[in-house]
Amino acid sequence: MRSEYLTYGLIGALAIALLIAAFTDFRRRQIDNWLNAAVVVAAPLFWWASGMVWSDIGWQLGVALVTFIITAGLFAMRAMGGGDVKLLTALALWILPAHFLFLVIVMALLGGLLTILFGALHVIRRQTGRVAIPYGIAISAAGLFTLIGKSLPMLGASGAG
Repeated sequence: MRSEYLTYGLIGALAIALLIAAFTDFRRRQIDNWLNAAVVVAAPLFWWASGMVWSDIGWQLGVALVTFIITAGLFAMRAMGGGDVKLLTALALWILPAHFLFLVIVMALLGGLLTILFGALHVIRRQTGRVAIPYGIAISAAGLFTLIGKSLPMLGASGAG
């Protein structure tokens, strides 16, 4: 089944969730579990509304699993926060596998810029200790960029409705 209005509504809800994640990570250095859970729980409805078949869903789940394994390893090495791991894994359920590498590259570039910016602020303020980078901003921005640049044009071209 394909439902254009529901598909776009769910993408809009995901965009709002990503904005909330970026904002809360900036303010509190935390991405709430309820927000990540909502993104995960809404994914199957998105799959159904966008007309995915079982093989497509299998790929989505596979990419999410690989994402979780890699990011959980980064979490174990203290290179990534738990909320970031959950957000990126949840986002992998929404972004087509063909577009997910694009998202990761954009996320890495934005994360690098964030690291430089927050590192510079840390030095300017003469703070000591480890710099806390709100990487949820990079994940959310890359997700939004991928949705706008890749997913939305593709949905429009497929003649949904």
